[in-house]
Amino acid sequence: MRIEIDDPLDPRIDVFQGLRDHTLRQVRERPDGDMAGVFIAEGDVVVERALRAGYRLESMLVDAKRTKPFPAAIPPDVPVYACGPEVLVRITGYHLHRGALACFRRRPLLDFETAVEGARTVAVMENTNNPTNLGVVLRCAAALGIEAFFIDPTCSDPLYRRCGRVSMGEAYLLPYTRLDHFPEGLAPLRQAGFQLIALTPTPDAVPLDDVKLDPDDRVALMLGAEGPGLTDGTLGAADLHVRIPMAGLVDSINVGSAAAVAFYGIGLARKR
Repeated sequence: MRIEIDDPLDPRIDVFQGLRDHTLRQVRERPDGDMAGVFIAEGDVVVERALRAGYRLESMLVDAKRTKPFPAAIPPDVPVYACGPEVLVRITGYHLHRGALACFRRRPLLDFETAVEGARTVAVMENTNNPTNLGVVLRCAAALGIEAFFIDPTCSDPLYRRCGRVSMGEAYLLPYTRLDHFPEGLAPLRQAGFQLIALTPTPDAVPLDDVKLDPDDRVALMLGAEGPGLTDGTLGAADLHVRIPMAGLVDSINVGSAAAVAFYGIGLARKR
C-alpha cells in the first residue's frame, strides 16, 4: 500500500526518525524507550530474511523514485511510505536509491530453556557493545554451525539496524536470549551441561587446533569485547581457555575474525 510522504516530520514515519544518531536510536529502542517493541531492518535482503524468520512487518520507507520490485514476501496491505529526497536525507543522511527501511515488531525474548533446546554448540558474548562487531560475529555464527547465542546485559542489541545490516539478517533465525551479568549469568549454561570455553589470546591457553570434542559434547564458546576481551570473572568461570595461534608479533585479531576462526575450529574439534 504505497503512501507518498513529502514532510520529514510526518507523524506516520516517526518510527524511522533518529536513524542518523546511532546512540540515541539504541536508547529509543530499549525496553524502556519510546520505540520499545520495534526494530528497523535495512535493505531488501535483510527485510526478506526478517520476514522468513517470522517477524511481523509493520511498515516500510523507500525512495519515491524506486522502480525495483519489492520482495515477494511483503504483504500487500503493509504501508509503504514513498519519500522524496529531502525526507530521506533528513532521516538517514543519504539517499536510499533502490534500498528500503522496514519497521518490524519484536518478539518477546525466549526463555533460556527454549533458546538452548537441542543445541550442542552455542556462542556467548560478554560486553560486545559495538553493533558492527556483533553483526560480524552473528553472521559467522549462522554460517559456521552455531545453533544459538547468548548475550550479557552489556552487549549491543542483536536486532539493532546496523547489526542486522552487517549480519545480512542471517542471525534472525538463530534462537537467543539475554543472560544475567557474568560470571553468575553463566550458571544456566553449566547446569544444562555445557562446557564453557573462553577465547583468549593469553599464551598459556590451549591452541585451538589441539582441542578435541566428542560429537555430543555441549560447548559454549565465549567471546568478549573488542580490545579488553572477557572479564577476569568470566575467564575464571571457564572450563577451558583456548587461543588462536598467531604469527609474528601479532597478539590478537578483531573479535569478528576471531569468532569465524573459533567457530570453524570447534567444528573441526568435533571431527577430531
